[in-house]
Amino acid sequence: MKRLCMGNQAIALGAVRAGVKVAAGYPGTPSSEILETLAKERPPGVYAEWSVNEKAALELAAGAAIAGARSLVTMKQVGLNVASDPLMSLNYVGAKAGMVVVVADDPGPVSSQTEQDTRHFARFAKLPCFDPSTPEEAYLLVADAFALSERIGRPVLFRPTTRVCHSYAGVSIDDAQLAARNNAPAFARENGRWVIFPRLAYLNHLQIEDTMAKLSMEIPEGPGNRLLGQGAKGIVAGGVSWQYLNEALGGDSGAGGKNTSPPAKLLKLATYPLPEPLLLRFLEGLEEALVCEELDPVIEDELLRICGKHHLKAVIRGKRTGDLPRAGELGVPIIGEAASHFLGTENNCPLPTVHCPLPPPRPPVLCAGCPHRASFFAVKEAMRGRPATFSGDIGCYTLGNAPPLDMVDTCLCMGAGVTQAQGLGLAEPGPLRFAFIGDSTLFHTGLPGIVNAVYNRHDVVVCVLDNATTAMTGGQPHPGMPRTLLGEPAKAVNAFEVIKAMGVDFIGRVNAFDLPSCKNIVQQAAGRRGVRVIFFGGPCVNLVKKGPPCVVTEKCTGCQLCVKKLGCPALFTGEAPVDETLCTGCGLCAQVCPCGAIEGGGAA
Repeated sequence: MKRLCMGNQAIALGAVRAGVKVAAGYPGTPSSEILETLAKERPPGVYAEWSVNEKAALELAAGAAIAGARSLVTMKQVGLNVASDPLMSLNYVGAKAGMVVVVADDPGPVSSQTEQDTRHFARFAKLPCFDPSTPEEAYLLVADAFALSERIGRPVLFRPTTRVCHSYAGVSIDDAQLAARNNAPAFARENGRWVIFPRLAYLNHLQIEDTMAKLSMEIPEGPGNRLLGQGAKGIVAGGVSWQYLNEALGGDSGAGGKNTSPPAKLLKLATYPLPEPLLLRFLEGLEEALVCEELDPVIEDELLRICGKHHLKAVIRGKRTGDLPRAGELGVPIIGEAASHFLGTENNCPLPTVHCPLPPPRPPVLCAGCPHRASFFAVKEAMRGRPATFSGDIGCYTLGNAPPLDMVDTCLCMGAGVTQAQGLGLAEPGPLRFAFIGDSTLFHTGLPGIVNAVYNRHDVVVCVLDNATTAMTGGQPHPGMPRTLLGEPAKAVNAFEVIKAMGVDFIGRVNAFDLPSCKNIVQQAAGRRGVRVIFFGGPCVNLVKKGPPCVVTEKCTGCQLCVKKLGCPALFTGEAPVDETLCTGCGLCAQVCPCGAIEGGGAA
């Protein structure tokens, strides 16, 4: 059966085809749809969950793999930073059943705080890594990743990038699993086999080095790794860059066009460690080679190493020589330009030459009716005239940095706002230190920061922006919600009671849309010292039905204070009319209007 699949859907279906039994992850664009699809498409006996963070997800999957059940973990590239501690150790301990760690990289970056190349982590951690170029290839390579994991007894990385994750293609789906799996795996105690001791780590490190060296020599040529054509010039491409190159050359098979021969020797790569015999065959007789890859020059550096090792004189071009950019996505026009310049041929896919007017910039903004806008505004108004800093976090609330709110002074990574605020206070006593964090991120990595503040007696105000979902990545559930990824009832963890039990000096809860109450509780917290936590509650606009929109009456003087102070996309300039298609009726603008000219909605 052939299905139109997003790349992430293809990966999930490939895992089902490969006999996965346990899947876990934490939502993060561009990876989120993998686990969501698996939860929807899973056959009986397959378990899936959103874990509290990537570290917990990987450790859960490791337990399942040690017991003999094939497991899958999903995350984005920055999530691998969180999961790196157990993954590094797990490679030394190993696993019984196949374990695939899907890490979706985000060149651009399109929706991330970093451009990381997971292939570097594969090299650093000494783990095999698959780099698919299309959804179809991703579907097939997942099974190869599970098989390789079981063959070497260790986890394997699987690295799709944004354009593979979110592109669509017709994928031939095999409904039958590849092989019958043990439906009742059992953990076997093996005299310390699964315990990480220094002596065992040393011995296993030797095995890891031996395994990676053997894989480099044994990985066969196949759908993932292919050598085409001949000539004195060659082009190498890995992952989605192969598709860009293929299109730039005008073909659908990497041959430079239907019924034509390749314009140069071409090498397609999809695995790490890189297959050295295939690379040597590619380099044989070459004068120059151009390397196309996202993000970093991993393949390029390996070719340089092999040329040095085998005393080859081929000139290697790519990112290090400036033939391709060192950062950002590549795309067909960029690779087409580089390839045509390298080959001395006409560029089939040039950059557009028609000078059209640029569209107006549209930076991301908080949605109309977002409770975070109300929370930020309340803190801003309550602290007006008082020295204060505002540390943010990763999520929708990062958008609080935009004018006119301008309420995010620092933002580092998930959970860091809480602890950064503590460091700011130590370096410069005096100004009030606020930290903003969402409800999902609070469970992810925020709670340890609050524990740290209580234990070390820091002076900080933590604002928990509780919109009852993981909003930025698509509304996934988290431990504070009464349902799981599978839609089953869950025992929700009451974050308010958890933090109260920590012994904070002040804790309060308020409706984010009740502006006077919000300002009052912020001023109460600001008048105290120690660790203060305020929960600003208000559902995400994607969770609630829109109420009647607000209405601007004849009392409006056109002062535009509502627009200038809030920046709500439902409010227009001029006479400040309301866009009824966007307005949710939250009533925040009515509370801000000095003339009482806005009525309706949920105005207090």
